[in-house]
Amino acid sequence: MNKHISDTSSNTKPATGVTQAEAEAAVKTLLLWLGEDASREGLIETPKRVAKAYKELFSGYRQSPEEVLGTVFEEVSGYSDMVLVRDISFYSHCEHHMVPIIGKAHVGYLPDGAVVGLSKIARVVDMFAHRLQTQESMTAQIANSIQDILKPLGVAVMIEAEHMCMAMRGIRKQGSTTLTTTFTGAFENNATHQMRFMTMLRNSS
Repeated sequence: MNKHISDTSSNTKPATGVTQAEAEAAVKTLLLWLGEDASREGLIETPKRVAKAYKELFSGYRQSPEEVLGTVFEEVSGYSDMVLVRDISFYSHCEHHMVPIIGKAHVGYLPDGAVVGLSKIARVVDMFAHRLQTQESMTAQIANSIQDILKPLGVAVMIEAEHMCMAMRGIRKQGSTTLTTTFTGAFENNATHQMRFMTMLRNSS
């Protein structure tokens, strides 16, 4: 049987108080600040396109982990070993410079009598990726939301990503990858579980 976990989020779609027209005007202001002619043919529709794109790229603000992980399955035929979903690709944006973070996430958890649909794990990654982020925060957010809502014995998350704020500006070093991990529950308290998680990632690569 499956069980629906009620949504405890109090505000899954924040009221920004900013209109579409105001967002488009802000984009136009940036174009002018850059020294562009915002009225030329190639840029006339750009403010509208950018506002529309941002609504999609940052759609994670209109979602909650309670909604994404709301249904679990308790008929698991006694399965209690690790569930690992690896190589979940994502695109996020650095909250410091609003430029892309491109990477992949690996998520494992130890069930405690219930599992969640595998696609839901990928959706949790996408939800947090579709917000302004730091990689460290995103790693912890994914792990903690799965731990708090699914309540498994433990959660392990690893993210490896390239930050365009390093590749495109500043130090301009291409190909540098940042790795972050968060462990909860049994993974945090038992080095053997951590080693199994890392070994499964290494052996399946």
